[in-house]
This record gives sequence, C-alpha cells and structure tokens, in this order.
Amino acid sequence: MAPSTQVPLIEPHPIESDPELDKSLKTLENFLGLIGFRQCTVIGTALSWLVFVLLVFALPLLSIQFSYCSNCEKYEIKSFELEILASQTVVAAISFLSISYILRKYGVRKLLFVDHCHGHLAKFRHLYLQKIRVFYRLLTSWVIICLILKVAREITRAVYLHHDSWWCSALKLLACIVSYTYVTLVFLAGCALFHLVGNLLVIHFENYGKLLERDLGVSVYIEEHMRLTSYLSKISHRFRVFLLLEFLVVTVSLFMALLQTLGNHGIINFINGGDFAVLSIVQLVGIVLCLNAAAKISHRAQSLGSIASRWHALISCNSNDGSFSAVSDADVPYPVRPLSIHYSESDLESGDCTQSSMTLQLTASMSSYQKRQAFVTYVQASSGGFTIFGWMIDRMHITTIFFIELSLVFFVLGKTITIATR
Repeated sequence: MAPSTQVPLIEPHPIESDPELDKSLKTLENFLGLIGFRQCTVIGTALSWLVFVLLVFALPLLSIQFSYCSNCEKYEIKSFELEILASQTVVAAISFLSISYILRKYGVRKLLFVDHCHGHLAKFRHLYLQKIRVFYRLLTSWVIICLILKVAREITRAVYLHHDSWWCSALKLLACIVSYTYVTLVFLAGCALFHLVGNLLVIHFENYGKLLERDLGVSVYIEEHMRLTSYLSKISHRFRVFLLLEFLVVTVSLFMALLQTLGNHGIINFINGGDFAVLSIVQLVGIVLCLNAAAKISHRAQSLGSIASRWHALISCNSNDGSFSAVSDADVPYPVRPLSIHYSESDLESGDCTQSSMTLQLTASMSSYQKRQAFVTYVQASSGGFTIFGWMIDRMHITTIFFIELSLVFFVLGKTITIATR
C-alpha cells in the first residue's frame, strides 16, 4: 500500500485583488489622509499636526479673543467658549492621535481585514463596498447636521451681539465655521471608522452560520471560529484606548457643561450657552456610533454558541443511527493539520506576532456526535465580545453608558436651549 499523505482541509489562497474594491479602499485611504490621519512620512506628519494645531486650537482661540465685546462679559460668553474650546480640542486630539497611530501601524487594508479574507473576498466584495458607502453617508450626514446647528448658533450670536462691521463679522463667522467643521470631522471620522470596522467584522460573523450548512468537517468549523475570535481580539486591542478615553472625556465634558450651566446665576440661553448644546449633540453622536458598532460585534460573537447548538441539534435529530449523516464526518479519519491562531499584538506590545499553535487529533474511534458536542462546547466557552482591557462591552453595559450620556445631554439642552426669563 502506498503511504497516505495528509492534505490540508483548506487550500491556501493567494492575496486576492478586486479593482473596484481596491479603488474604494484607496479613496478611503486618501480621505483619511486628507483629514490628517495618514502620517506615513515625517513631512506628512508635521503638516498634519500643523493643520491640526491651527484649525483646532489657534484659529478658534483667536476668534474668541477678537469677538470680545461689552455684552460678552455680561453673559459670560468668553468663559463659556474657552471651556467649550478645551473640551472639543481634547476629544479631537484623542481621535487624531489614536486613529493616526492605528493607520500608521496597520494601514487601511490590514485594519479592515481585506488581506485576510482567505478566499472570501469575491463573496464579501459587495458587502464591503456597501459598508464603505455607509461610512461616507453616516459621516457626511452627521457633519452637515451638526454644521447647520453651529451656523444657526453663530448667526444668532452675531446678530444679537453685533458690534463690528458686517464684513469683519462675516470673516469671523467663516473662521469659526472652518475650525468647527474640521474639529467635528476629526472626531466623528474616528468614531465612524470604528463603526466601519465593526460592520465589516459582523459580515464574517454572519457568514459563519452559512458555513455550517456546507459539507465540511468539524475541524474546519473550529478553525474558522478561531479566525473570527482572532479578529475580535485584534479589534478590541487596537481601539480600546481610543474608546476608553473618548467615553471618559465625553462624560467629564458633559458633567462640566451641566455644572457650569447649573452653577451660573446669570442668564443662560442660546446666545451664550448654545455651544454647550451643539458640542453635546456632536459628542453624543460619536458615542452612539461607537456603542452601535460594539453592540453589533458583541451580539454576533455571543450568538455563535446558539447557532452551533442549533446546528448540532438538527444534525443529531436528522441522523437515524447517531452517526454524522449530513456533514462529511464519516468513519474515515480526518486529515490532521495543526490549528493555529495568530495575534499580531500583545497587551505589552512586546512583539509584532505571537504564535500559539495547537493540534487537534480527530480519530476514527471518536463518534460523530462526540465531535459535534466538543465543537459546541468549545464555541459556547469561547463566546466573547468586544472588550476594553478585559471589560466586556455587552448589551447591559452599552445600555447603561448610552442612557447616562443621553441624560446628561438632555440636561444640558434643557439649560441652554430654553428661554430664561430671570
């Protein structure tokens, strides 16, 4: 007899290329570079930081100084605007630093797992293009909505506190709008990018249920699940600092805005406190985008256990003799191959890639039912979700964070938009 050779269960696939998807990714990369996130060279990094400092800090500070008037002291407009400037600068700086670091280290294709589709790129191509278009629509629509609110507030303020010539007021308005647009774009682009990464990972999780319908071996399903958990671990690691800092800073900013409006004994209305309302809405939108993506990731990851259990139950009930009748798990032993999971980073950033391999021996003596039961047990024990330093962001935590932020925003809106008569 000729010696039997072991054949891999999944043939290695070359890195695929799709012209339309490549063009879309290149456009996305250029767009992020235009904002300042792409810092591949020293000159590009210096230019990005120069634009950031000028538009986020210097230009609005000069606008506040030159917009000072006699009525501004009465309504405490200057002190309010300085606090608002500090808050929006911090949240924009967190987004700018975190996203630029992530893109500089991993790049757009690796960040979106395009180079790791393992032969699925043709199948996921349409969904990838659709999610990238959703990214643009979300970002554009919310930036325009927030910009309309900001323009309305600045025009109202300029009309009510008009003390300069109209051309000077128009110039100050233009400078304020340019600065605000860039700050809002930087903050919301970071949140929308995390939302995009989460949506792309959800595509792979949803495809896992369809994979169970195919005539494959249990080891293939385990390997695919390990690949998904590897993706989940990488996303949690790359965005955990960004999300944690944004949550903390936005919460502190809303508390400060609430305390500032509650502790003020003067008149607070849309003229002097309107920026509190506009800033709160922008921050709430960014937090909602992040929470929505985290909720989708955690929900899909935790649902894999029930999907695997349902698959196991259907196969067992449809089998007359308890053997594996629907899936090719016959009495012939599976070709054995090592199953490995690769992590490109660790918590200590000590290495770029740490390999942890394990070998799963599927022997002919093990029954099909036992193999499926072991697979279901593994999936149920490995069901996780998006984590921040080990803290699971599941539905309960997401709901708590959302309603805390929403309550603070409503309090701020109630103090700034309503008309005070005192």
